[in-house]
Amino acid sequence: MSHEGIRFVPKEDEARESDEARPLPRISITPEKVRVLLTEGKGVEIDWVDGHRSAWSFAWLREACPCATCVEERKLEGRKAGQPKAKPAAVLPMYTPPAKPASAHAVGRYAIQFNWQDGHSGGIYSWDYLRRCCQCGECTFAAAETTGAPN
Repeated sequence: MSHEGIRFVPKEDEARESDEARPLPRISITPEKVRVLLTEGKGVEIDWVDGHRSAWSFAWLREACPCATCVEERKLEGRKAGQPKAKPAAVLPMYTPPAKPASAHAVGRYAIQFNWQDGHSGGIYSWDYLRRCCQCGECTFAAAETTGAPN
């Protein structure tokens, strides 16, 4: 009997995977108003149809890019979405400009995509992904309560 297709998942990963797979109500992932604060260099704010409000900085969004390359890189480095890369120990640290998109545009009715100034543009940030990654106090508290650790 072959066991090639069997995958063993640690308990904490199992809970997280089932939570991520759980579909959110349509009203929760439908934006009423989307503001991309490009000129100010701040980030994105979304008012959702269900009355919730979310906001993300451009720095957080860049580090949470959902493209396959960025997800794999974060996984290998053990980082969560939005968590910055570790700074290399250097005698003279190099200046890195803050993350800011050169432009942003809608992808159908389900997502937003950024063309970052560093040349990256592969990530499509779905409304579902953004709502699940909400950074407001209410959502980060709920996530910490569910997993037992802060986001």
